[in-house]
Amino acid sequence: MATLDELLHAAVRAIGGVERPGQVEMAHAVADAIAKDEHLLVQAGTGTGKSLAYLLPAVLHAFDTGKPSVVATATLALQAQIVDRDMPRLAEAVAPLLGRHPTYGLVKGRRNYLCAHKLQGGFPDDEDGLFEVADVDQQASRLGKEIVRLRDWAEVTESGDRDELVPGVSERAWRQVSVSAHECLGGTCPMLAECFVERSREAAKDCDVIVTNHSFMAIDSFEGRQMLPEHDLLVVDEGHELVDRVTSTITDELTSSMVSAAAKRAGRLAESTEPVDDAAVFLQGVLDELPEGRLNGIPDALGLALARVRDTTRQLQSELKPDKGVEPDGARKVAQAAVEEVFENSARILEQRELDVVWVNRDPRRGSVLRVAPMSVAMLLRDKVFGDRTVVMTSATLELGGTFDAVAGTMGLRGEGAPTWRGLDVGSPFEYPQQAIAYVAQHLPPPGRDGLSAQTLDEIEALVRAAGGRTLGLFSSMRAAREATEEMRRRFDGDLGFLCQGEDQITTLVRQFARDPRTCLFGTLTLWQGVDVPGSACQLVLIDRIPFPRPDDPLSSARSQAIARMGGNGFMAVSATHAALRLAQGAGRLIRRSDDRGVVAFLDSRMMTARYAGFLQRSLPPFWPTTDRERVLGALRRLDETAPPVLAVHEPALRGVAGAVAATTMGRTGEDSAEHPRPVAADPPPAESARTAVTQGHAWTPESDEELRDGVELGLSLEELAESLEVPAQVVAARVSGLGLQVSAETTLAFE
Repeated sequence: MATLDELLHAAVRAIGGVERPGQVEMAHAVADAIAKDEHLLVQAGTGTGKSLAYLLPAVLHAFDTGKPSVVATATLALQAQIVDRDMPRLAEAVAPLLGRHPTYGLVKGRRNYLCAHKLQGGFPDDEDGLFEVADVDQQASRLGKEIVRLRDWAEVTESGDRDELVPGVSERAWRQVSVSAHECLGGTCPMLAECFVERSREAAKDCDVIVTNHSFMAIDSFEGRQMLPEHDLLVVDEGHELVDRVTSTITDELTSSMVSAAAKRAGRLAESTEPVDDAAVFLQGVLDELPEGRLNGIPDALGLALARVRDTTRQLQSELKPDKGVEPDGARKVAQAAVEEVFENSARILEQRELDVVWVNRDPRRGSVLRVAPMSVAMLLRDKVFGDRTVVMTSATLELGGTFDAVAGTMGLRGEGAPTWRGLDVGSPFEYPQQAIAYVAQHLPPPGRDGLSAQTLDEIEALVRAAGGRTLGLFSSMRAAREATEEMRRRFDGDLGFLCQGEDQITTLVRQFARDPRTCLFGTLTLWQGVDVPGSACQLVLIDRIPFPRPDDPLSSARSQAIARMGGNGFMAVSATHAALRLAQGAGRLIRRSDDRGVVAFLDSRMMTARYAGFLQRSLPPFWPTTDRERVLGALRRLDETAPPVLAVHEPALRGVAGAVAATTMGRTGEDSAEHPRPVAADPPPAESARTAVTQGHAWTPESDEELRDGVELGLSLEELAESLEVPAQVVAARVSGLGLQVSAETTLAFE
């Protein structure tokens, strides 16, 4: 088999890139960690090419062991990049050296896919009459139009993946065509064979590399559902996000409306719903009386209300159990899921686990919400994620203050009993001081709690006007992002375009932003990381304020207090560290290639004046620093005047069942993919390998080859073979060529 260096050289050459020392060092470090079965934390700056550096060793490991390698990311954008761009080009480049094309698949949580059974009316609608409204009068509402669109799309999609649908639809509409894991009928579903989720997971079993997200990986690890195939290598990209994503995954909540909704779901199937409704009313009254914020213990009144919710829903659970030997239908399954969630959440809060933090917050739409989350997930990660496989953790921001210790500690990699790990920083290839300016608007007043000041809005206008658009605005709250968007729309009056997070799916908004240089995109946390817009479309990144966690954030305050009790500096360990990571990620949106130029503008004067300013500054890439406003405005004008055309935007496409772009042979993308399907390797995989050749999103097995040979011997045409195998004719033609089989000249000409 080819060496890692040979594969890396081939892959880099195929994408028209240049091998970078950091990339080579990282690739060998990953391979070494796999060989030694030890964990690796590797910081790789933007432009290192870190995805190739871990994907190639992952592919080699899959070929060697017959087990897939799993890659987990925090953002949809990076998942799409790996599946749509990185793996296709890598597979094409290394296939001649490996004897076949490496295969890959995309696996997500159930809520990300259409539910075929729900589309056919197998589940009750979340809101009465929505489908009837959509069928009878498409103009009745935006929701009705969206549902009609979803049903039309369901007829053509092969993957059922929500991200394939552009433009996207509202969450309210998506709920009408999807189900949660708790609601799913599983193996008893009458449409199991058509299930998009089951088909994607089945296809993933025959892939070398499986791409998923942090939350899905965590649920698979923690709950033992075995949603991912057996594997002994896990790569966690965007590793700085892992702790927050895992914490979010195991955060539970309870509202009186959830309790009432559960009772309503069970209303036609059980008799004991009235006590549950009464418990919901009681809970509402108690929650509304509690102050917003963290609860130090469970007050007596709340304990009584929670106990009533727990006990009444336990009774409801008993009544909802179907008769012995009878499988639940969709309506019963939805009711069971709703009641089970309320029961489990109320029971957990009453349990008062040692590390759990409980708090109340007021949601403008939902009212009083009771939430519970663990203060630390370190031991959970140590046991469930790092316990029985090799883990490679990578990001551009894993090292703080010159050490990995802070990040490693949050993941359970420090202290007694911690597993062996190694930290490595491979640097960045960019010349940051020559490529970018870090500007602090020191003349602005410190940010307040009353929204953006008039001076700050004036500063945003001046910077955006000088840049001619081309601006990514990163705000600390959605309120600020919306305020800035509306004000800039008013001030520019159509001269420039302004997009705001929440107006469509993030991926759709980012593509709109990347296509038009005279467009700005404003948003909050999701945009601080994972957004990759190289070239002249993004030459200004605005950061409105230092992204500290809110002072009343229950988890952050609990962590700070715990550290202070142990004699540490809670503010620096929690709040400042959180801000440093966010700032580094946000500033990293600017320089994505070696020829990118631009400005990161911090509209928070504390970046220069506060006692912790030096710590925050050292967390940033080494941009050229200044507080000179006129110099910055002049630089932005010159960049706008000399900017080259924006780069072509990678557009979404229909996906195959494994998540790969349809009409490609797991490797070719672009307009010519349908005309030039990639030939499958001449030799099939060794019998002992679990991997199979996958083409156009269709898994190709040894049984498929046998059926193909039999069909050729019978003299079937390509069209007849394609119909028999239920795959496109191009796929059959490629496999016929790869196996050295012959079909009649007449048939071949007819196909061509």
